[in-house]
Amino acid sequence: MSKAPPAPVAEEQPPVSGGKSKLLIIIIATLVLLLLIGGSAAAYYFLHQPQDKSAQTKKKASEDQLDPSKPPVYVALDPMTVNLSPEDGNKVLQISMTVQLGDEKQMEAFKTRMPQIRDRLEMLLSAQKGSVLLTPQGKEALKHDILTALSKPYAPNTPAQKIYGVSFTSFIIQDM
Repeated sequence: MSKAPPAPVAEEQPPVSGGKSKLLIIIIATLVLLLLIGGSAAAYYFLHQPQDKSAQTKKKASEDQLDPSKPPVYVALDPMTVNLSPEDGNKVLQISMTVQLGDEKQMEAFKTRMPQIRDRLEMLLSAQKGSVLLTPQGKEALKHDILTALSKPYAPNTPAQKIYGVSFTSFIIQDM
């Protein structure tokens, strides 16, 4: 008798398990947990900030304004003569100015920084163009630039100088 060919043996396949579905459930659960943690952190951050920002703004604004009951404090700076930025010809600016400060204490601190103040003014003024400074808008822009330059701190980790105004007492532009 002849033997019948053996029937093909089917290879055993592992039973379909929930391995992939378990991994998917773990990933989704992790993402949901991260979203909950992030959402609660954001809620804590936004809900625990100071409620009255307008009060803080008003307080800062009142600190930056002059007290009308006190007389103003002015410091007259020595006259300066600087060469202006060259245009059609060489021009020279002769300028005198007065700076308004908040009180006597600020005035003393301001006077101790006079070499730095004059240096800042020299650098700022020598970069100006005579044709621009001849206009009223140019003079107003220069006042604003001077106020900004002199208000910056004079040393690292020191507060900014509070300057409330700049007035020109002499302003002459001459051709050389």
